[in-house]
Amino acid sequence: MTCGEIEDYDEAIMNHSDDSFYEQLGENSQVGHLIVNEPPENRIGESLATLLREISKDLNIGDSTIRAVIISGLPNGPFSLGTSKDFETESLNLSGHELLKLIERYSVANSIASIPNPVIAAVEGEAFDHGLEMILAADLRVAAEGASFRLSQIHKGSLPWDGGTQRLSRIIGPSAGLEILLSGRTIGTKEAYQLGLVNKVVPNKSALESAMEIAKSIANGGPIAARYAKEAVHKGLDLSLEQGILLETDLTMILQTTEDRTEGIQSFLEKRLPSYRNK
Repeated sequence: MTCGEIEDYDEAIMNHSDDSFYEQLGENSQVGHLIVNEPPENRIGESLATLLREISKDLNIGDSTIRAVIISGLPNGPFSLGTSKDFETESLNLSGHELLKLIERYSVANSIASIPNPVIAAVEGEAFDHGLEMILAADLRVAAEGASFRLSQIHKGSLPWDGGTQRLSRIIGPSAGLEILLSGRTIGTKEAYQLGLVNKVVPNKSALESAMEIAKSIANGGPIAARYAKEAVHKGLDLSLEQGILLETDLTMILQTTEDRTEGIQSFLEKRLPSYRNK
């Protein structure tokens, strides 16, 4: 499914089929849209996790038309209430290698994080436990006013296992992240915005539309430059400042050899809009 103009987004969103988990939106289908579609609670079962991993893998290989990716639940939410109850049942009495294999079958976040294009999470309703771990793997997060967030695994005698303990603290800081992990409390959008967990708060039922506006802005820029910017920021977190600046310089030098960089300079000099080809 594609839609060319911003005013058509709501209709496109509402009309996708119940078995739809991926579509392309926007002008020239430049925005990939991953849909967590397991109503009514949008819990992450093994089959949905496998499907989301496969779609993310395809995006990682690189569709030259895709400039940004959005991940969302259905328009009325929730985003996701967490892992399906099948995981809890299967994990009983498992340990070691067997538990690791089970976790690998239900994991999604690393696959989302590995998508080279910028990923925007659009959140309506609850993003709890595994659902929150999924949106933490996105690069940007847009939340509707009624959205809420929680990691409550510790109160169930377990730990977040899809990157939650690591990504949350990297995004909002170790002290705030640990408090949310240990308390298991639910936070609303106001606090989430203040903490830096979400980038933008919008009226209910407009998170996806707002995410599309951001994605459209990204799509209008240089696609290779956007991917390199994402790489520089995320990889730089694991490097010293000096090493991070060297990475930034290396990526700049590589970018300088691309056709898109030449087009960017030429369009600026000619005072026209650039026409990037992702090359």
